[in-house]
Amino acid sequence: MKIEKIENMCGGKGHVMIKHILGEKELNGKCGLYAEVTIEPGCSLGYHEHHKESETYYIISGQGDYDDNGTVRPVKAGDVTFTPNGCGHGLVNTSDQDLVFMALIIFD
Repeated sequence: MKIEKIENMCGGKGHVMIKHILGEKELNGKCGLYAEVTIEPGCSLGYHEHHKESETYYIISGQGDYDDNGTVRPVKAGDVTFTPNGCGHGLVNTSDQDLVFMALIIFD
């Protein structure tokens, strides 16, 4: 599996770790991403919009504040978020533990 460390992802603070579960070949042009994402304490994934795709997060562990197209709400292990085409989102780790989630981007 390919692991990436991305600094200031989408204008967020600190860095985000992305462990790609499937590569481009396995995604077969139907998905843009299937990965486990880790946001460490004090870090965030900045607000960004999706166009011609949707993204789902499944929170595995930790907690944070999820910006759902301008409405901020807390998320924790077991929660699911969905950002449809044309909408945006961001995520901030608000705890002293890693915030870990699965991310799936599906093309429209």
